[in-house]
Amino acid sequence: MADTGEQFEASASAFGYLFQFAKALHICIEQWMSGDMAWNVAVEAADDIEIHQGAGDRRLIQLKQRAEGVRMTDLSEDLWKTLRIWAEAAKADRIVLAETRLFLLTTAEIPEGSAAFYLPPRGSQHRDEERALHLLREARKASKATKGPLPKCFEAFDNLDQGDRPLQSPLMSRIEILSGTPDINEVRNALQGLAAFAVGHEAAQAFLARLEGWFYNRVIEQMQTPGGRPVTGSEFDEMLSDLQRQFRYDSLPIDPDISDMSFDPSQAVDQQFVRQLGLIGVGSERIELAVRDYVRAFTQRSRWSGENLLRAGELGKYERKLVEEWRSRFAEMAEELGPEVTEEEKKKEARRIYRWVDLEARFPIRSGCDESFVTKGSYHMLADELKVGWHPDYSARLIALLEPARTR
Repeated sequence: MADTGEQFEASASAFGYLFQFAKALHICIEQWMSGDMAWNVAVEAADDIEIHQGAGDRRLIQLKQRAEGVRMTDLSEDLWKTLRIWAEAAKADRIVLAETRLFLLTTAEIPEGSAAFYLPPRGSQHRDEERALHLLREARKASKATKGPLPKCFEAFDNLDQGDRPLQSPLMSRIEILSGTPDINEVRNALQGLAAFAVGHEAAQAFLARLEGWFYNRVIEQMQTPGGRPVTGSEFDEMLSDLQRQFRYDSLPIDPDISDMSFDPSQAVDQQFVRQLGLIGVGSERIELAVRDYVRAFTQRSRWSGENLLRAGELGKYERKLVEEWRSRFAEMAEELGPEVTEEEKKKEARRIYRWVDLEARFPIRSGCDESFVTKGSYHMLADELKVGWHPDYSARLIALLEPARTR
């Protein structure tokens, strides 16, 4: 088991990634709301967050979340470690300073008169790049650090002015430091507010959970691939617009993790809907498909209910419609068969009704939510409760099967 120090470092690292993901998503939404889709965002590529918006507009962002009361002094490790990252990238020509803006967003306080104080966003009255550079040089000279991260940071900073191309001043001209940056809780609250704006307060949490799930998986995919493809504006627009459509008044979300679910049919052999299919001689492959639809519908409906996405009485109304549509066909079958009928004829007609459920019956719970497994799986849920059936004598047959188990 890891010691306390290792656990703390692992937790801090994980927390840092969550902060990056949340902030990157927030940036994507803000970019999307601007109406211009000619942008892309990457996480942990050239920096914590990297944004491209048109030719010659590249932004690299470093995020630092610190406890309340922490100050970013001229010898702050957060400041110098960030400078090292940018200095090494500039020296190695991994970034073109003339085309790149460098942002350090920190929750720490910035003391007045410090180097970071003189590097606020462009246009600020007290921005003074020369003064900031002077203070950094003085702090570097005054430091007695021989261990820890600072010596390597100083070395990278010194190397900027080695050779015939001094880069310390050009680097200062590209840096913008913002204090009072919202922390992860504030960012998530902002995301919740934007989600409420997109789909309403009642559905906001469910909407945001799906958007975050897609975005985080997409970013992990980008991070795991060398030179991974960033999230593009057009891709984000397509995803967000589709998700909004799923949360309209006339629709409900169909979740990919549920629509891709499979289930071992052997674990459902004792369920009534499976027994119902066995009564009419449905083959094993179609029973397997029926179990799949049952599991998907049951899980999706449970998630809708758990997230309060369904209106009062909506499931009951939907099931009544399914039962009514089934009842007319079941009654017609009983009339067609008459009193004198063989078992094989009963099964044949019963399979015809089940074929209607399997291949034709498509009754969306809402007009914009027409995924077939919802209808088919809901019928299997009703069959499991013996509210519908396929064999003309399904109720009596299944009750008879259950009697021995009840009397044991």
